[in-house]
Amino acid sequence: MAKQGIIDCDVHVGPQHPDQIRIHIADKWRDRFAMGGRDLYGHPTYVNRTDAHPSNGLPPGSDPDFLRKQLVDEYGMDHLILLQRPFTNAIPNPEYATALAAAWNGFMDETWLGSYNHDSVFKGSICISTQDPLGSAREIERWAGHPHYVQVVTDSGSVAAYGQSQFDPIYEACQRHGFPFAIHAGSDGVGLTSIPSSGYPTHYIEWSTLHVLSYQTHLVSMLTEGVFERFPGLKVVLVEGGVSWLPTLLWRLDNQYDRFKKELPWLTRKPSAYIRDHVRVTSQPLERPDNDKHLLKKLELMDAEHILMFSSDYPHWDFDSPKLAFPKLPAKLKQRIFYENARELYNL
Repeated sequence: MAKQGIIDCDVHVGPQHPDQIRIHIADKWRDRFAMGGRDLYGHPTYVNRTDAHPSNGLPPGSDPDFLRKQLVDEYGMDHLILLQRPFTNAIPNPEYATALAAAWNGFMDETWLGSYNHDSVFKGSICISTQDPLGSAREIERWAGHPHYVQVVTDSGSVAAYGQSQFDPIYEACQRHGFPFAIHAGSDGVGLTSIPSSGYPTHYIEWSTLHVLSYQTHLVSMLTEGVFERFPGLKVVLVEGGVSWLPTLLWRLDNQYDRFKKELPWLTRKPSAYIRDHVRVTSQPLERPDNDKHLLKKLELMDAEHILMFSSDYPHWDFDSPKLAFPKLPAKLKQRIFYENARELYNL
């Protein structure tokens, strides 16, 4: 029996020591970096798996050999799509936010995509700060042509919904260089960004349930404001936002479009018709109902065969194992979700 290919589309890595980031920051911002200063909604106990701590005392997600052991050796993964998480969208100073994103990108180039990447298993994401669209476009240009950067990534927390034209310089750079634009959970309601709910959550369980609202906001904004008409080659990846909400949101949006299409004369088709050509969704955290038939029906309704990509969210506490996260899938569907959709998107 042939080996099941696996590409993990959400693996978090970082430095072994903050100095690995600091050395890449422009001199004028190094003192600012040393000060730190941000706060986030987080797991009330700890964000990482307890077994993700290497025995050498390094932080989870910082030791390439230990990470290979837990993902590549344990599950036979072919590629890991790495996403660094500096949460730069929360920073009010746009110049510093872009400088910090650039420092993380330099760190990734030197380590995870450089000296750590002898087997080319690691593929990276160019971190940007959307409050600085022109600076972000320049940062994308800086890494265009890199052999291991395969997408651009930013936070779901933002100063505005991502369909607005202020972000067009980012999308133009992504389209020109063939980089998907990935949105990952984070920064919502912190610092500069707005909260997607009607008020600030009290508990982590509220935040972790409701942060899907950011994804819905950005997706509806991008669909209705014509991003995919302005940038017909752009692909968007929704990372760590769940999956079960997508079909019903699109039903509702299409229904409203039938009533209000005169508001959107730039659209050439129903909003849902753009999804297969332009949107991909990662699987973790996969909502697993008591009845597996219900999940399988949701996967059919969302066109998972063409848009869903496996992700684990390693090394975090809510890691989805490729052996346990899904119910038994038809062989063709499993191959698409676990391997082919990501291979096609990232040209692997």
